[in-house]
Amino acid sequence: MSTGFYLVRHAVKQKGIGDVSISPLGIQQARMTAAYFRNVPISRICCSPLNRAKQTAKIIAEAVNKPFMVEIRLRERANWGDLPGQTFQEFIGMWNRCTRERDFVPPVGDSARKAGERLSSCLVELSAQHPNEKIVIVTHGGLITDFMVNEFSQDELNAYHPDFVQAQSRLVPECSITHIKYVDGRPVLIDFATITHLLLLG
Repeated sequence: MSTGFYLVRHAVKQKGIGDVSISPLGIQQARMTAAYFRNVPISRICCSPLNRAKQTAKIIAEAVNKPFMVEIRLRERANWGDLPGQTFQEFIGMWNRCTRERDFVPPVGDSARKAGERLSSCLVELSAQHPNEKIVIVTHGGLITDFMVNEFSQDELNAYHPDFVQAQSRLVPECSITHIKYVDGRPVLIDFATITHLLLLG
């Protein structure tokens, strides 16, 4: 038995601090992603509680006529605006340190390792509850790569990018789709961060 997961990074968000919405370009991206999933027998959709993920999930859910469920474990590692008074430069510095030092716990949010474990626990639970289904997970780029660095060997990751661990923060574009199957409780990587469904946006 296996469960298929499509890990979708949220659409392009508006520029700003805090829990921002997706932009007009992001709405177009989400609609094209939704069109792709019309041809996939999706059974359910889960998403991060942040607005950009919920809005992306809602557009997909309407296209495939399925409800979506908010899952706290799908939240990003950290979000700019969670720490009052933190500048964007300070946030980026904190983010980069988390990426380099995977067990570093920032003032707000989770370490990279802990964030990846959150996503893993969610997928393991869903795969046990819903065998042989196909599930869309709308989440964040950092969380996707945190999960992948936890779960897959460096050789597997480097097949997608020759320096995956160091380059990870720029490898998951908005509305890209990473396809994973859980087989007997273990993840198998099928495809990483594909954007072929978005190519018409130019």
